[in-house]
Amino acid sequence: MTFTSHPEFDQHEQVIFCQDEDAGLHAIIAVHNTNLGPAAGGCRMWDYASEEDALTDALRLSKAMSYKNAMAGLPLGGGKSVIIGDPKSDKSQALFEAFGNFIQELEGRYYVAEDVGICVEDIETVGYTTDYVFGLADGFGDPSPVTAQGCFNSLKAAVKYRFGDDSLEGLRVAIQGVGHVGYHYCKLLTEAGAEVIVADINVAATARVVKDFGVMVVAPQTIYGQAVDVFAPCALGGILNEDTIPQLKAGIICGAANNQLLRVEHGHQLHNAGILYLPDYVVNAGGMLGVAGDILDDYTAKDVQQRVNGLYDTTLDIIEMAVEEILPPFVIANKQARAKIGQMQPVH
Repeated sequence: MTFTSHPEFDQHEQVIFCQDEDAGLHAIIAVHNTNLGPAAGGCRMWDYASEEDALTDALRLSKAMSYKNAMAGLPLGGGKSVIIGDPKSDKSQALFEAFGNFIQELEGRYYVAEDVGICVEDIETVGYTTDYVFGLADGFGDPSPVTAQGCFNSLKAAVKYRFGDDSLEGLRVAIQGVGHVGYHYCKLLTEAGAEVIVADINVAATARVVKDFGVMVVAPQTIYGQAVDVFAPCALGGILNEDTIPQLKAGIICGAANNQLLRVEHGHQLHNAGILYLPDYVVNAGGMLGVAGDILDDYTAKDVQQRVNGLYDTTLDIIEMAVEEILPPFVIANKQARAKIGQMQPVH
C-alpha cells in the first residue's frame, strides 16, 4: 500500500520513510500542511507492530497538528514523526543523529520536538545534526504544565455551558494516564475542589498522585465505567471506540491525549449518546502554545499565557456553534481548522 492510498491520507504534502541500518533507524516523517507556516510537531518512539501501524499514527498525528496549530492561531503547519523501536532499549546517539540528518534535509519544512517515548535529552541529541528542533530545556521549557492548563481552561468552558457556572468544586473527574500532563491536570483539578479518580499502567505514576493529591486509584480497565461527570483521557489515542463508549457514564470528555477517537463515527456515537466530547486538538493545544516560541520570533511568555487563557473562549464558541448547527463540536472544529489552512471541507 502506498501512503496516498492509505485510509488516513488527507492531502498530506509529504511523507518520508527514513532508514539507516547502521544506526538502527526506521522512522516516518509526515508533513500534513504548511499553508500557515513550517510544519511543527513532536516525534514519537514506539514499538509498533508493523510499519503500517507506524504510518497510520504518523498520518493521523500530523493532520491533528495542522488542526491544532490552526485553531491555536499559530503561524505554523502540521507535521509529526515516528521512530519504530522500543524507547526503553533501542535508543542511541547514532540513531538520533541519523534521524536529525533526515530532518535537516527538509530544510525547515518540519520542526521536531519530543512526544511519547522521546524526552528533551533525545531531542537535544537530534539537534546535533539539525537546526530544526524545538521544545529544548533552554527554550520555553516543559510544555506539560501549560498543556494541562489549557485542558483545565477548556473544561471550565464546558462546565460553564453544561451547568451554567464554571466552578469545578465537587466535580467528579476520571483521569486516564497521570504521566507528565495528567499529573499537572490532576493538580489543577484537585486544587479547584474536584474529586479525582485516576488510572495508569505505571504504578509509580499513580503512587505519586496519591501521595501528592490524595486521589483515588482504580484498575486501568475500569476507568471508563466510573460514575463521574468528566472523563479525561491523558494517555494514548484511539481509546474512544465501540468497546469503551458504551461503558462511559461521564457527560463530558476533556483530556490531553491526541487522536482520542478511533474513527470519525465514534465522535458521532458520543454525540448521539448526549456526551459532550471536546476536540482533543483544541483543548490540548497549550503545550504547543508553550513551546512555539522556540520557533517563532517575538513570542513571549505573556503571549503564551494569553493564548492558553483564550482556549476557554475558543472552546465555548465551538460548543455554542455546535448547538446552533445541531452538530458535534468536533465537526465544527474540523470545519474551522480546515478553513484556516485552506483545505477542502471534510465530508463528515
